[in-house]
Amino acid sequence: MTTQKTPDLIKLYIKSCAIGFAAAAVFVGMLLAFDVVGLWGLVSGSSAGILAVIMMWIFNGIVFAGVQFGIKIMSMAEDDDDDRGGKHIPVHLAEPIPVRHADQRG
Repeated sequence: MTTQKTPDLIKLYIKSCAIGFAAAAVFVGMLLAFDVVGLWGLVSGSSAGILAVIMMWIFNGIVFAGVQFGIKIMSMAEDDDDDRGGKHIPVHLAEPIPVRHADQRG
């Protein structure tokens, strides 16, 4: 039986998803705790309130996980600060050409 090593990028994605969904749980918890726009009253007074909380957590978790993963990936980029640029050729802009206008008023 062979064991396969999980790629580092997959591990990073799973970790980012876990952090994103944990942050979403805290966010939704704070929305309910501070009763933003009367959300706690709506959720607690409805028979589908638990479903609404789960949906808010999942949808915010997807967004927060994506942001977390994007931040991690973009922070992995190497700095490209070497000044080895190519030749700097000046760009010649076109010069205006005078145009004569014939008056055709008959």
